[in-house]
Amino acid sequence: MPDTPSAPAPRPAPTAPAPLSAEDAKLVVLARGARGRVAAVEGAAVRDQDGRTYAAASVALPSLTLTALQLAVASAVAAGASRLEAAVVVTEASTLDGAGHAAVRDLAVDAPIHVAAPDGTVLGTVTQ
Repeated sequence: MPDTPSAPAPRPAPTAPAPLSAEDAKLVVLARGARGRVAAVEGAAVRDQDGRTYAAASVALPSLTLTALQLAVASAVAAGASRLEAAVVVTEASTLDGAGHAAVRDLAVDAPIHVAAPDGTVLGTVTQ
């Protein structure tokens, strides 16, 4: 383990919302559902190279903190995904968390990451 803590990852700001395909709109519904079931701060969903979807909510325990996007990516990887086609995070924040962004980029440098408000309105899309 490193001796010094790493700096927090930057928070990418989404650009204007991209038109959502039906499959990306489904991710918004899944992310909203994951968030709402446990009244979490965030909900997220990802789609892998085979079209399988994974949804998750943020986790905040004394011994473990994960963003919803990190957990959705981890679930996909644990199920055998090697690439992501798209991701959605539903949050009250206006930017994408750096850790979730990094997790998606570990599997896909070009997958759109849509940022949506709790009501499902897409606020923007991160493409970098």
